[in-house]
Amino acid sequence: MKTIDYIVETLNKLVNTPSPSGYTKKIMDYVRTEAEGFGYTCEMSRKGGLVISVEGREKETIGLSAHVDTLGAMVRSIDSDGTLRFTMVGGYTLHSVEGSYCKIHTRDGRVYSGTILIKSSSVHSYDDARTMERTDRNMLVRIDEIVESKDDVLALGISSGDYISFDAVFEYTDKGFIKSRHLDDKASVAVLLGLLKEMSEKRLVPDKSVKILISNYEEVGFGASWIPEDITEIIAVDMGVIGDDLNGSEYKVSICAKDSTGPYDYDMTDRLISLAKENDIDYVVDIFPHYGSDVSAALRGGHNIRGALIGQGVHSSHGMERTHIKGLENTLRLLRAYLKLK
Repeated sequence: MKTIDYIVETLNKLVNTPSPSGYTKKIMDYVRTEAEGFGYTCEMSRKGGLVISVEGREKETIGLSAHVDTLGAMVRSIDSDGTLRFTMVGGYTLHSVEGSYCKIHTRDGRVYSGTILIKSSSVHSYDDARTMERTDRNMLVRIDEIVESKDDVLALGISSGDYISFDAVFEYTDKGFIKSRHLDDKASVAVLLGLLKEMSEKRLVPDKSVKILISNYEEVGFGASWIPEDITEIIAVDMGVIGDDLNGSEYKVSICAKDSTGPYDYDMTDRLISLAKENDIDYVVDIFPHYGSDVSAALRGGHNIRGALIGQGVHSSHGMERTHIKGLENTLRLLRAYLKLK
């Protein structure tokens, strides 16, 4: 199977494995199984992150990171009519999930389907259906079970603190577009697994040893706040933002010079730009004013590292997202060049 075909197939599996921040054991088991199947050693951090180790030709160790955790929600309370109120996990606008299908995951392993709705959900019934403010106080989850009271819901085993995941709705079009929730950042996880597959099958060895960090709390700000101490520099492989006053494209890899936490390492960013030019990789350099990454978390954690950020452009990020196979390919090619694979 070609690497890019593996990446798309793996991405489909990843986005359809629920993993809101902190609820990531199942997806981590999948990523670990894939990495170990390619012959690489793995270990878990105490907070549930994964570290994949790749031996290089030199002793220095560099890092790559991506995150499997996604946006989601958690049951806040149960209303008397059997609907659920929820609290947000991660930062998104509530109109971006209104009408979405979802799953409720109980602590004892049961899973129920539902729909996220505004309280005034029908123009036929409510005068304020169009104008009601979209806040968590005005949103609810309608469960696909015969429930008419709080006690009915409790009898299902649903309670406060249960996770709610959003259905991905994955689609790969004949024009090469990939539409789905959770491309942030499962697209990059798929790219990194594709890179491992390629290195294993072709017996490629990176210039320096590499530790790939798969974090599970990035969407809530502290995903890679801890990283192994032997890492000297790290690239967060995340997503490129597309929007007003930005350069990003679904067909290109974005190299971020600065985000909301400040500038990324000048020399690393310069090196990535040079590699893109030398290897004829379609890229843009961009500024992300409303963005933070695993590198930001690592720097805040006090690590003595250099850091940079790259990723395929993702349209409508934290909403109904879309990218293109060319963006995935250009991200993969830049990583190949950075690692100096031989």
